[in-house]
Amino acid sequence: MSQPEDSADSLFDALPIGVVILDIGGRVLLWSPTTEDLLGWRAEEAAGRRFAEFLSPSDGSNDFTLRVYGQLRRGRVWRGFVSGRHRDGYGVDLQAQAALLEDADGEPFILANVVEISRLRAIEHDLAALDALFDSSPLGIALFDEQKRFVRVNKALAELNRTPVEELLGRTVEDVLPAFMADEISKVQSAVLESGRTIVDMIMPAPDGIGARSVSYSRLTDRSGNVLGVSCTIMDITERREALRKIDRARQRLKLLDDVSVALGDLLDVRRLSRALARALVPRFSDYAGVMLRTEVVQGAELPETAPRLGVPLLQLGVAAKTTGSRVERMLRAGQDVALAPDSFFATVLRTGRPHLATSQRELLDATYPGDPKVQAALDLDIHSLMCVPLSARGIVLGLLVISRAGEREGFDQDDVTLTMELAGRAGVSLDNARLYAREREGALMLQRSLLPQRVPSVPGVRVGFRYVPGSSGTEVGGDWFDVIPLAGGRVALVVGDVMGHGLRAAATMGRLRTAVRTLAPLDLPPHELLRRINDLADDLAQGPEEPLMATCVYAVYDTSTRQCSIALAGHVPPLLVHTPPTGGQRRAVPLDLPAGAPLGVGEDVRFESVDFTVEEGAVLVLYTDGLIETRGEDITEGLDRLVRRLSGSGKPFDIEDTCDDLLGLLTPGGSRAPSQGDDVALLVAQLGGLPDDSSVSWTFPTETRAVRRARREVRAVLHRWGLDELADEAVLLVSELVTNSLRYAHGPIGVRMVRGSSLLVEVSDSLPDPPRQRVPDPDDEGGRGIQLVAQAARRWGTRQGPVGKTVWFELNLP
Repeated sequence: MSQPEDSADSLFDALPIGVVILDIGGRVLLWSPTTEDLLGWRAEEAAGRRFAEFLSPSDGSNDFTLRVYGQLRRGRVWRGFVSGRHRDGYGVDLQAQAALLEDADGEPFILANVVEISRLRAIEHDLAALDALFDSSPLGIALFDEQKRFVRVNKALAELNRTPVEELLGRTVEDVLPAFMADEISKVQSAVLESGRTIVDMIMPAPDGIGARSVSYSRLTDRSGNVLGVSCTIMDITERREALRKIDRARQRLKLLDDVSVALGDLLDVRRLSRALARALVPRFSDYAGVMLRTEVVQGAELPETAPRLGVPLLQLGVAAKTTGSRVERMLRAGQDVALAPDSFFATVLRTGRPHLATSQRELLDATYPGDPKVQAALDLDIHSLMCVPLSARGIVLGLLVISRAGEREGFDQDDVTLTMELAGRAGVSLDNARLYAREREGALMLQRSLLPQRVPSVPGVRVGFRYVPGSSGTEVGGDWFDVIPLAGGRVALVVGDVMGHGLRAAATMGRLRTAVRTLAPLDLPPHELLRRINDLADDLAQGPEEPLMATCVYAVYDTSTRQCSIALAGHVPPLLVHTPPTGGQRRAVPLDLPAGAPLGVGEDVRFESVDFTVEEGAVLVLYTDGLIETRGEDITEGLDRLVRRLSGSGKPFDIEDTCDDLLGLLTPGGSRAPSQGDDVALLVAQLGGLPDDSSVSWTFPTETRAVRRARREVRAVLHRWGLDELADEAVLLVSELVTNSLRYAHGPIGVRMVRGSSLLVEVSDSLPDPPRQRVPDPDDEGGRGIQLVAQAARRWGTRQGPVGKTVWFELNLP
């Protein structure tokens, strides 16, 4: 079929052949255009001249012409190499072929074809290289014609298909390949023939089903674009796929190790660790998993160095399964004790610390006593491969990790055993850390509970509720504390503090700090003065110079007789005052605007400031530590607002205990925020009221002699009205002594105050700032026995400084 002039180059363009026709004398009769291109002589220049003239002197002789003509006359085709002479003077190496022919009249002539050797050799080299590549290539190569029949096949492909070359030639893939492959390959060949799109690296199974092949197809066309057929290369990738599978498997194993380590890394609870380990392996690595631990690990006890005794059950703590149902529950027995048969491989692993791989159901049946419901459930679940590995730490077996595979899933192999032992080793270390942590935590909790109030004293006019919640992570036990300290005169001190840090050291520091506050509180110091003195003691209360004291504190003093409250802060979160209308209306919580102060221990020249205010009847004071409102990633003011909303709005009757529980609801997952991130919480809720009517009375007497007589008369009258005549003589005697002392040493009015509460309190105030001193008088002394008498007769007594002067007080037990 003819091609247009602008068609693609043909093979003749790649290998130009010159045609020369000579008479029997060797003269040129015809000189083709290709010959013109080869030698540079035009046809009109060459016509009639001897062909030998266009050859080099060595070839262009009459002897050469006669020799060629003589061979042609003997009926042979002459072939040989000649050196042509280009018109421009340089030589051209040619390969020539000549034949003796006759025209229609019977006249002989010579037809010669010449081709430039350099171009011919290039094509020959290309063909030789192609043949060598085709025959020696490790890839299977096949060429198909337009009817998709094999036209050329190399030995590599014949060996891949296990079919001789001669049985492939002239046949199609439908004739030589299995039906499940032939149809798909034939469709691909048709698509390549039609579209010309090359298909690269199509993965196919081997004809015998063993291994895999990478197949590539491309369309064959000549230089003019005519479709000749399809080429195919086939590479056996069985080993490559196996290597990739091993690499991928190793990568997945490393990722499993990493993921399990991450899943266990931040857990310090044995139960949570066991569940996390089992869940990390199912269904990714196994179908079922169980973690069985020794009782000592679960309880945080000291581990014995010897192997566990036979017959002692393990506790099944962590389980995971790809399915659910009664058979799974019967096999795994989550949360129950699991007794191991003494001669089972489970007991052997626990005793020796060496793993065991069970590769058949028969081995499972032999692992325990006949009819064991756990084993029967495993068989019902079609478990066929089971691995039992020890969970060890520091050479001691803590328990067992048991994993299994069921159904059509591939069984475990020795590589899986190695991987599982690595997993179990890491899990064992985590479990032992959790056990040790549980011991430390229990000790710290015990110390913390022993240092915190087990109950709070009952103060007339004040109802108190409290809570302490250890943190949820880290070393958990911290330095949060609270206290309720009764003071003289029906007053009470409410304290909440937070020592920075966690663990035993923080708990011990908290105990010293609480003791110091309780020691200073009976001195009736104003809150800011008490905090200042505690701050001065910071170095003595600290663990040492390397661990200085750092703590926040809120200290409040409430007087039930006057409903006066005085509060000072040392870097602490602000208390809340909740107004509770007596009619049951809406409550309103307000953070108290107090000077924040600096935490205790930050320096010596730190100022603290008290704020005094009057509290309405029934108001609630809420003291707490920052663990109640602080959340990681959130500003603390948001937590404070949340607490305010929690305390406000309800119109229900106020209940102390319900309020404490409701505030702790802020810490639960179902509350307004997530559980506390490692910080403990101390909470103190106090409903502040006054004493009953006619429970207190006070007088002011001038500094004159009759003040003693008047004080006696007034005190006796009030005690008679209160029904406390049994105390009258003793109370009148002690009041007389104190008023007399004030008359002797002080100037200005003398105040007397009596309060009836859980005891009888009597206070005598004057303007003299110096407190009285108790001394032992000589037998001849007429005075100096007043304070000694008070100290002997009263249940307790003391003095306190006031804004002006001092107050001496004593208490008597009620009848």
